[in-house]
Amino acid sequence: MLNNVSRSWLIGGWLATLAVIIAFSVVIGATLSTTVLLLAIGVAPAVIMVLLGGDGPSPTVAEILHSVDTKDGR
Repeated sequence: MLNNVSRSWLIGGWLATLAVIIAFSVVIGATLSTTVLLLAIGVAPAVIMVLLGGDGPSPTVAEILHSVDTKDGR
């Protein structure tokens, strides 16, 4: 199913869901700290993904093992 969903639709749906949750918490009279906590919980996965996924693909085990150059040619 996720193969047919574009990245922009997925991000838009996530943001819309987060906006609905925040709006609902304001409507029911939640305190400001509760609303901010819900916002932080909703934004945290995106922040983590940006921090982890920014550099590109990770090196494979073979690339790590064979990238070491020794002085005696082994």
